Amino acid sequence: MVARAEALSPTIKAVHEITTGYVEQHKEHRYGSSKPLMWWVLTSRSWVKAPITAYAFEHRDGLVLFDTGVDPALVSDPNYIASPIGRFILKKVFRFHIGPEDALDKQLEAVKLAAADVSKVVVSHLHFDHIGGIAHVPQAELLVSKAEWQRLNAPNPERDWFLREHIELPGAKWQTVEFVPTSDPLLASFGLCYDCMGDGSMILLPTPGHTPGSMSLLVRSIGLPPLLFVGDLTYELEPLHNDQVPGIGDSEELKDSFAKVRELEKALPDLVVIPSHDPTASVKLARALRQHQSR
Repeated sequence: MVARAEALSPTIKAVHEITTGYVEQHKEHRYGSSKPLMWWVLTSRSWVKAPITAYAFEHRDGLVLFDTGVDPALVSDPNYIASPIGRFILKKVFRFHIGPEDALDKQLEAVKLAAADVSKVVVSHLHFDHIGGIAHVPQAELLVSKAEWQRLNAPNPERDWFLREHIELPGAKWQTVEFVPTSDPLLASFGLCYDCMGDGSMILLPTPGHTPGSMSLLVRSIGLPPLLFVGDLTYELEPLHNDQVPGIGDSEELKDSFAKVRELEKALPDLVVIPSHDPTASVKLARALRQHQSR
């Protein structure tokens, strides 16, 4: 059973945004298009620049990450993507701006945290720009949804940009999450959840659509506004509020997850929803933290 919000203790000392470089994606990718996917992938000339972010939480039981960003080897190693076709398509879909200084361990150091202190990583989904730093935290427990892990082990996961050689690292401590029913009325729209830390402060919610097993992280702790980290469920908030699906993913699943997030926003009016590739998220998060602390 999930702890009620009013019963929560101040379990999280601080939240940090970790930026592991920047990416440009097509407008059709970000905002959707009536054009066939491969048509805009190969012909579009419109680009939008966005950060590649992860988040770190100083929880009383250890340092927890939401995603690990991208590995700079993606741009420095010409064979990081094993498939020649994959390497060709990648250049058509994305333009990366990533340097060695953008590695997860260095970005953690920039906010006075250490990769060696990370005890747990919540992996929103298994795309390469969210698991790229797991090699820097070999000691950490890696949480992934059961549905996402099943897709990894289905035929041809690389077609969905699940790069097995960068996920199934020797010694990696993967743990699949199985969501369970919740009696918390705030989470009624989801019905299922997983209590990441066992104290109600970090709750995983199933939000499929971008990938079959994508999940979001609800953070609730005294001293913080309620925060919902949604990964790539949406790239910005306006499309989520308008049922505007991006150019990839399952449209019906995306709209269903959008609706559940909107219901959570109604239940938690102060909720701050944070997509992983939203250029405005950093300012919104900082403002929400300042406003909450000034009350």
